[in-house]
Amino acid sequence: MSNKNKAQKHSFQAEVREVLKLVVNSLYSNKEIFLRELISNASDACDKLRFEALQDEALLSGDSEFNIDIEIDSEKHELIIRDNGIGMNFEEVTENIGTIAKSGTRQFLKQVSGDSDLDQKLIGRFGVGFYSSFIVADQVTVLTRRAGDEPGQGVRWSSDGAGEYEISNEDREHHGTEIILHLKEAESEFLQSWTLRSLVTRYSDHIGFPIRLREEKEDGEPGWTSINQASALWTLSKSEISDDDYQSFYKHLSHDLEDALDWTHNQVEGNHNYTNLLYIPSRAPLDIMLQRDERSGLRLYVRRVFIMDAAEQLLPHYLRFVRGVVDSDDLPLNVSRELLQENEGIRKMRAAVVKRSLDLLERMAGRGGDQYTRFWEEFGAVLKEGVVEDMSNREKIAGLLRFASTHDGNTDQRTSLEQYLERMPKDQDTIWYVTSENHRSASNSPHLEIFRKKGVEVLLMSDRIDEWMMGYFTEFQGKPFRSVAKGVVDLGGETESRDEQKDKEKTENDTLTKMTTVLGEEVSEVRASNRLTESASCLVFGEQELALHMRQMLEQAGQDLPASRPTLEVNLDHPLYKRLSESEEDSGFSDLTHLLHEQAVLSEGGQLKDPVSFVQRMNRLMLEMASVD
Repeated sequence: MSNKNKAQKHSFQAEVREVLKLVVNSLYSNKEIFLRELISNASDACDKLRFEALQDEALLSGDSEFNIDIEIDSEKHELIIRDNGIGMNFEEVTENIGTIAKSGTRQFLKQVSGDSDLDQKLIGRFGVGFYSSFIVADQVTVLTRRAGDEPGQGVRWSSDGAGEYEISNEDREHHGTEIILHLKEAESEFLQSWTLRSLVTRYSDHIGFPIRLREEKEDGEPGWTSINQASALWTLSKSEISDDDYQSFYKHLSHDLEDALDWTHNQVEGNHNYTNLLYIPSRAPLDIMLQRDERSGLRLYVRRVFIMDAAEQLLPHYLRFVRGVVDSDDLPLNVSRELLQENEGIRKMRAAVVKRSLDLLERMAGRGGDQYTRFWEEFGAVLKEGVVEDMSNREKIAGLLRFASTHDGNTDQRTSLEQYLERMPKDQDTIWYVTSENHRSASNSPHLEIFRKKGVEVLLMSDRIDEWMMGYFTEFQGKPFRSVAKGVVDLGGETESRDEQKDKEKTENDTLTKMTTVLGEEVSEVRASNRLTESASCLVFGEQELALHMRQMLEQAGQDLPASRPTLEVNLDHPLYKRLSESEEDSGFSDLTHLLHEQAVLSEGGQLKDPVSFVQRMNRLMLEMASVD
């Protein structure tokens, strides 16, 4: 007898234990969602078997009528949810229930606050699925067998959710999954037929398979009663669907606890007939920025038959936050991922889905209020990827972008590029921006000083993606973008003051040349700055070079980059520079030169190559100043 035929005890993965504890404690006030989650899982299992059976009808074992059954056993205080879907084998049960391989789990657990209201919102971004069973049950048993396996390959899994589970093989006559919840004493309301009917109507009425409840009939004999409409919601006309119906379907589709921000529902007729129902979530998954290599996308159906989840061919990566379904009347039922890549109909559907998604975002943005602001806070950094990836829609995506700005001194206010252009003086022909590792350092950047003095608005960019994006995003509506931290900046000015500046530069040429020599390979040159009015120094890069914070981030990620030697600009009117130019000691001159360079590196969010030497120089300077005092 193999070990699989004996009950094996295992401990839950540490992350699973923490997630279970969090789910039970934080979601109790919304405990009825366990039924929605289990029914959604059962629906997915039926969808998957129906699709696999297109290739191998024997998987159905003669049972082609899919059902999700709910049964009450009052004597045992048990609620049973059963489906005749795809089922699971031993390895799949172990992988899917004993562990969490989901990216973002550790980040999710780090953000737990202990406040049940806040944690409930956090859980909604993570998803709970099967683990919601333990909100109402003190013992959960899963009986399952994968379609196509032998009866002896069935699996029994059971746990009280405290830290361990038992798993073993056992005979199962039929494929599918049965979940037996031994309810906690206080949860007897879920043994009432009317409660279950009410919850199914509220949360799962749109499920495309019959949900049947076993209850006593008029003749006193128990029998099965269908308690949902069992019609795919997206096939109905919009006039038949309430907002609550749309939100309920979204939660089934996404396993989200929160409502969607907005949605669009379209039926397309012509050369290709299809329906799409697209949602914008209200919160981003915790790992949204890490999902670029993971499959994501919409659910694809063909004539109401589920074909695949996460059909990435229907959505570009930069719209991976969109949830929904596409149901085609024209594609073959045996369509594969490879065929999807070559199918002309899919390419046209993809273009239409992208257009509908961007139109939906435009509609949200046009309404004003905080709806689009909420979207931007959650998904703005992801949408920016489209500026690089989707040339055909770049102008439309650009119109949806929002940035912090120096306008009116309120750097927390978001502005669109159209609003920036509307405020531009007629003689300004450039859209100015600065990138930095965070909003505070962007708004305090020394490069902004001359722009603030002259009242020129600058966009503040602090998402990690911004520097990469702006390498490809060169103009908007005919106006070029320029970084305030790259190249030579000349905002004009009175002829007299400009002549004065040139005279100063000539006078200080020997000092600047000497500073360049002291810094050696650290810089390409040291020159007088017309950017700075208050700060002593700043680093300036070439137009095509990466900003220092982005360069260091890529290097830390293991990327080899060509050597870079920025220019050090110094403020000739600053007391530190004047002190340096008057220094007669080579050691004092060298210390001040390096300090001006190191200040500039730190201002750019960079890391010093030799922080110990920096501290020693600072100490020498402070001691010298103290002795003078």
